[in-house]
Amino acid sequence: MSRITHFEIHASDPEKTIHFYEQVFGWQFTKWDGPMDYWMIVTGPDSEPGINGGLTRRMGPDPMAGQPVNSHVGTVRTESIDAAVTKVQQSGGVIEVPKMAIPGVGWLAYAKDPAGNIFGIYQHDEQAK
Repeated sequence: MSRITHFEIHASDPEKTIHFYEQVFGWQFTKWDGPMDYWMIVTGPDSEPGINGGLTRRMGPDPMAGQPVNSHVGTVRTESIDAAVTKVQQSGGVIEVPKMAIPGVGWLAYAKDPAGNIFGIYQHDEQAK
């Protein structure tokens, strides 16, 4: 069984979005020292239930331009991203953003379920390039 281990916020204006979540919830953001604009989010102490996440620059059209529902992206960790991508496609889902490397971290893809909900699929692999 695979669990959600990370959530992600996509933002056209990361700085404005970071400021919002800092002010509303007191979340802490730290810029990742990697090859892309990405901020790690700490939502609370490890001693309390919950998960931490990340914020990235939006990779597509701004949903504020007409979509009634937009949400955070939950990411599910899996042993094999290739197998998970295949299962998504065989089960009626669609891969929206193909498998890509997060250098030194792992592999990530974004999928859409049959109801139109976006989610991430992640495989840990420090050798990813």
